[in-house]
Amino acid sequence: TPAAIGRGVTGAFASEATSAPQRAFSDALLSTVGGVEWVDDEALIDVVTAVSGSGPAYVFYFAECLAAAGAEAGLPAALAARLARATVEGAGELMRRQPETGPDELRRRVTSPGGTTAAALEVLEAPDGLAALMRRAVAAAKRRAGELSG
Repeated sequence: TPAAIGRGVTGAFASEATSAPQRAFSDALLSTVGGVEWVDDEALIDVVTAVSGSGPAYVFYFAECLAAAGAEAGLPAALAARLARATVEGAGELMRRQPETGPDELRRRVTSPGGTTAAALEVLEAPDGLAALMRRAVAAAKRRAGELSG
């Protein structure tokens, strides 16, 4: 996971009974594996889990599917895998280096009107496209996180 390389993100909640030193200690401990995002409602921890805890698998699966689609379209499988990996790495690094720019704006900047990217995004933005799939995936992970936390 990204936490293994210090690039994870952990969601945390502190009740009103938690002292400032306790919260600072928790923050210091959790930050050893990456960022810490505090939520004001404990129920949101399941959503954090669904987005950032399970999120790396979503990104890996996206790269896997992109590579498979490239191979199905005619690329040698190894080349398709390298291209997909480099694309995900590059896009992630661009987001990291431009934290003030939202992913929607970064997407617009690399999409030429009427071009190949626009044609692909038309499919991904369909009502049953990627956004709908992500909502369903996050809802399923949130539901399961709730079941596991009892």
